[in-house]
Amino acid sequence: KLWYQRRVRGHKRWATRFLFDWVMSAITVVLGSQWGDEGKGKIVDLLAEKVNIVARCQGGNNAGHTVVVGDTHYDFHLLPSGIVYDNIECVIGNGVVVHIPSLFEEMDKNTAKGLTGIENRLLISDRAHIVTDAHQTVDGANEKASGSLGTTKKGIGPTYSSKMKRNNLRMVDLLGDEGALKAKLTKLLSEFAQAYPGESFDVETQWDRLRGYLERVRPMIKDSVLFMHQAIASGKNILVEGANATMLDIDFGTYPYVTSSNCTVGGVCTGLGIPPSKINEVIGVVKAYTTRVGAGTFPTELTDEIGKALGDIGHEYGVTTGRRRRCGWLDLMVLRYTHMINGFTKIAVTKLDILDTFEELKVCTGYRLNGVELSSFPADHGLLERIEPVYTVIEGWKSSTIDCRTYDSLPGQAKAYIRLIEEFLGVKVCWIGVGQSRDSIIVV
Repeated sequence: KLWYQRRVRGHKRWATRFLFDWVMSAITVVLGSQWGDEGKGKIVDLLAEKVNIVARCQGGNNAGHTVVVGDTHYDFHLLPSGIVYDNIECVIGNGVVVHIPSLFEEMDKNTAKGLTGIENRLLISDRAHIVTDAHQTVDGANEKASGSLGTTKKGIGPTYSSKMKRNNLRMVDLLGDEGALKAKLTKLLSEFAQAYPGESFDVETQWDRLRGYLERVRPMIKDSVLFMHQAIASGKNILVEGANATMLDIDFGTYPYVTSSNCTVGGVCTGLGIPPSKINEVIGVVKAYTTRVGAGTFPTELTDEIGKALGDIGHEYGVTTGRRRRCGWLDLMVLRYTHMINGFTKIAVTKLDILDTFEELKVCTGYRLNGVELSSFPADHGLLERIEPVYTVIEGWKSSTIDCRTYDSLPGQAKAYIRLIEEFLGVKVCWIGVGQSRDSIIVV
């Protein structure tokens, strides 16, 4: 029980109140503000030093985060990036879709690089949905039939479709009777076979593959909702790692060239069972320029030598697919739109050093369509294709920022670049990335 004193309209009164969470828990959310690949994993790695739990809330192994520790590069697709710390518990929430063979392949790969105790520190929600091999087959078939949306063909979209059709397998099914589990799998594959007669969906092959993982995966399957709320009540600090990014959100992204989950702050609540009132900070991660993988509109895309230079200097290749990323100037109209949706409390700017050698830089600060300036980001993909970006031109700083470790040590024009972002969005930039290593982040 907590006794506290408060004033109401000038009068003092005493009240008694029982608080389940009287020990304050801090929940920080890290989200991508563009089309992904902003460097969220690096920011999560930085912040994870001070937390007890790191959780994923949506997406699947279509996401890719890289964390560099010394000379070792860890690539994560399903595992939360906080797994690199041996004292942190990691959660794969109910909103995530899990391809079990890929999860264990990722765990084994990172164990070989030196990570220890992964299985003892990983909790998988019993409500999370399972990506079967059949979902991946369907994903590939859909890409061929409907024209490429630029998906990773990891089965993510078809799994979320099965979730909405209410005929999919969940992790909790792996804890029950194996006969009932096989029956559910058989029914699912039978429906796929009817819908995709040209594809192979052999029940026995897929059943043997799934059953082979049961003994290993079962100890990690837990009630994640209870776990998270017990953690909150006990005052543990929690870091939520968003996958993909806001402009790929199924509702708010550049539909239909989006992913199949909610990559915004709302997905944190539905994907982990956390009340919105418990979230303390929402950090938007912003790459200092813009990149995108796959098809879809990209107003500031550069298809010239400047765009190629950004890609070459920034090593812009997808962690998950290896595809070369499309590159362009920073788009503040996109960032203002994603800030509207997520309510960023702080901004982290990454890869500022990639801009070190450019004579001049352009930043999109408006959109024009048929000579008329737009006040917001359009939903119509056709309109987006015809948008003319309005640019603010900034003189480049033409000097290296790689060894800068304080804000004051940055070149004057680099600081002007950061101020432009802050003033346009009305949000403070608190971290600035100037290299790959852990210590190459300036805390402002």
